[in-house]
Amino acid sequence: MKDIIKEIQEALAVLSIPEKADFFPRFFKTGKGEYGEGDLFLGVKVPDQRSVAKEYYSKIDLKDLSSLISSEYHEHRLTAIFILVSKFEKAKDPEEKEKVVQFYLNHLPYINNWDIVDSSCYKILGRYAFENQKEHLLRELSDSEEMWHKRIAVVGTMHYIKKGSFGLTKEFVTRNLKHPHDLMHKANGWLLREMGNKNEGELISYLNLYYKEMPRTCLRYSIEKLDEDLRQDYLKGRI
Repeated sequence: MKDIIKEIQEALAVLSIPEKADFFPRFFKTGKGEYGEGDLFLGVKVPDQRSVAKEYYSKIDLKDLSSLISSEYHEHRLTAIFILVSKFEKAKDPEEKEKVVQFYLNHLPYINNWDIVDSSCYKILGRYAFENQKEHLLRELSDSEEMWHKRIAVVGTMHYIKKGSFGLTKEFVTRNLKHPHDLMHKANGWLLREMGNKNEGELISYLNLYYKEMPRTCLRYSIEKLDEDLRQDYLKGRI
């Protein structure tokens, strides 16, 4: 029987061909001028990483998944994350979910790219923390000096936002407003925007306290869905 890791790597092989790898979009989206999974790109078919994950998540155990998530290829690591998300979502008992969470935490050094983080942390760690009252897991990551740990913490609060709970998001965003990296500013703004989608009043009350301290990237993301006049007020500092 063929080794399951080799099967998955072969299914994704075209993404890792050295002469083509630099030309593949890192995150596929359908749309004009972009390439989606299944499209022909540079003469080859772009594999659908989510479909590969759905096919293999039940066939591969966490021990074998470790070699995929620690691969030098970004595409392997992202597919491993999709598999991990499926394993968490399909887990039938708390012990299975906890094993997935521990696997995630044990492999943090490889969860070090924006799409790997954003595709996983609130679906696994954020959901687990919310459902089991284990906010300390997110707080410990937020206190880390490692930028990707901080981003995992703040994006992990997306599950809280979806459930209408905004306190942890506001706490982490406030703590990281002065972070030097623009990827954190984007994450902070994105989470605030989603908070506003759930409750615009919560966002506006937060902006009124902190908008002058926000880096412009964070502010622009957070006010993206507000009315034009109100957006201009915040951008021009007239509130």
